[in-house]
Amino acid sequence: MEASKKQGDLFPSNSAPNTLSSPHKELRLSKEVLKSWQARIHNYQSQLFQGLNSHHQGSLFTKFEKAPIDDFEPLKLTPVPLSFWRWPKCSLQGPAIYLVMDRLADFESQILLYIGETVAADKRWKGEHDCKSYLAAYSEALSFAGIQNQISIRFWSDVPENTRSRRKIEQELIQRWLPPFNKETRAHWGTPFTAETS
Repeated sequence: MEASKKQGDLFPSNSAPNTLSSPHKELRLSKEVLKSWQARIHNYQSQLFQGLNSHHQGSLFTKFEKAPIDDFEPLKLTPVPLSFWRWPKCSLQGPAIYLVMDRLADFESQILLYIGETVAADKRWKGEHDCKSYLAAYSEALSFAGIQNQISIRFWSDVPENTRSRRKIEQELIQRWLPPFNKETRAHWGTPFTAETS
């Protein structure tokens, strides 16, 4: 009952959770709630995808004419499946900032779900990763609601090798794009896909 209360606080749902087994796993979000959540993210990010950045923070970058992230164009990066790390030979190598995105059929455009950074693009997605759990819960919720998803991951390799510099860019991108699966922005969107355990 406590787990369903947590989820209920994030998203009001028309359907009550099944209390007979794992309440937090059995809560079903309605199609309307899921599409509304996606639409809110799309409405915010669509201007950024179009290059209309109303949140330009030029005053923070007094040393440069423009911030390194001003040239960031996620749609120009090649999408690859999330299972890329299982490929026999992976062409993704070295430091990168990676983006997990979903293509929304209703808007014929993408939403940016997660931004991360890594020193080794071919290895970061192997093993445990919080975002994998959120994506599994997200995909399952969409499936139960009859909504298709086209989740992909993209790698931006034109980034500094220095980890501190790369993390600075990652944080700037997170603050600008507000991807819902990053811990810094989950509260902003009321992200219900945290795959919490009781």
